[in-house]
Amino acid sequence: MGSKRNESLWKSIDWFTIALYLILIIAGWFAICGATYSFDATELVAAGSRPMMQLIWMGLGLVIAFAVLMVNPRIFEEGAPIFYLLMLGLLLVTIFVAPDIKGSHSWLVIGPLRLQPAEFAKVATALVLAWQCNKYGFEINSFRSYATLIGIIFIPILMILAQSETGSALVFFALFLALYREGFSGLFMGLGFSAVVYFVGALVLDGVLWLGNTTRADVLVVGNAVQLFTLGMLAIYGKRMLPLVLKIGAAGALLQLVGLLVNLYLYPFDLSWLTLGLLATLIGYLLYLSLSQYLSRYLLIAGFALGSLGFFYSTSYVFDEILEPHQQVRIKVALGIENDLRGKGYNVDQSKIAIGSGGLWGKGFLEGTQTKLNYVPEQDTDFILCTVGEEKGFVGTTLLLLLYGTLILRLAALAERQTSTFGRVYGYSVASILLFHLFINVGMVIGLIPVIGIPLPFFSYGGSSLWGFSFLLFIFLGIDARRHNKHL
Repeated sequence: MGSKRNESLWKSIDWFTIALYLILIIAGWFAICGATYSFDATELVAAGSRPMMQLIWMGLGLVIAFAVLMVNPRIFEEGAPIFYLLMLGLLLVTIFVAPDIKGSHSWLVIGPLRLQPAEFAKVATALVLAWQCNKYGFEINSFRSYATLIGIIFIPILMILAQSETGSALVFFALFLALYREGFSGLFMGLGFSAVVYFVGALVLDGVLWLGNTTRADVLVVGNAVQLFTLGMLAIYGKRMLPLVLKIGAAGALLQLVGLLVNLYLYPFDLSWLTLGLLATLIGYLLYLSLSQYLSRYLLIAGFALGSLGFFYSTSYVFDEILEPHQQVRIKVALGIENDLRGKGYNVDQSKIAIGSGGLWGKGFLEGTQTKLNYVPEQDTDFILCTVGEEKGFVGTTLLLLLYGTLILRLAALAERQTSTFGRVYGYSVASILLFHLFINVGMVIGLIPVIGIPLPFFSYGGSSLWGFSFLLFIFLGIDARRHNKHL
């Protein structure tokens, strides 16, 4: 009976996804060889070398992966709250006992072994989210349900931030993408996008004056962005408000045009005050609608506009007083505010040089000069993509990104075919985490995103990262293989 069950299980497993996984970890091993190679090939096979250690992590990772496939997914589903609580306890212990490694207290050192609990916390958090969404009668349609899901995600985020591990903490925001499929309001994504716009606008335009040095550029740009987002929310969530929104938008644009002409030809003044005045009028109108029609949605939209202004005016304080100096420099370099090629911008600058030097086809395996001479820091971990770019060129990098894209799309397709909410939410969580890692890591390496230090899935050197992603993926493959028969 057991042999028939195992035979049926192996037939049900999605071998295409496993093949993609194997291709990625093997290609990653060759990239690590290229990143660590200097001029002596014997270094690659020496005991304790990075390639040899990665082979050990890969071997143990495969054992873990296929062992996970043999476990009945009901154990992960029913035990999700326990796994989550145990992981929170481990994260809490890590804050106090982990040594300082490059400014972060996120690694547990056990003899020669170093483990990063944050990598495994992604698995536990994805499981408990899926478990919560699968509870009988649970729907994402109330303040309580939203608070529950947000709390599940934010508790590990806060603990990881306390370890000074910003990059790993940000990854947990990817789980909101999985919840969006289950009915989580897209409003939260809009809030996140608007916050990024305000933050970037406030930093890039800080101290900049326009129109004959009379107008604060940051207030003018961000103030208009707040008006635009507020009108957009009014059009989407207001009650048959689109025609009125268009009229309000046209009137506001006309008034600002008149103000611009007055500033240029009659009397110079700070045009940003007109922008703030129009925004204040819009907020007042929303409050009037809320009181006259007894609809809280208008009050919430007015609250969004006020909160946006508060966020904008607090940006300087948060940036200067809360962020660490190295984080400030990384953000400024990424936004082009500073050009720190010898400091925090050095990594990205050398990474772009390495990728650009690879050209179309690359220099060949172990032939990368930038990586061979160790010009790129962390070139076998966070910046391993530059090794691919230099050795395999544009073609090789594109093929690698296509592999990742295929894997993520395949996982989304597998998630969509699940017969339970638990399987679907967990599957989308896996796909979302991989997508977030890929997007941030690639953007970081080519200078589009500040350096926050997260690995490229299945590719970067490290046991914790590889094992964490393997756990994440193969738990889902086990769930998918048993989606029609829970007794396999």
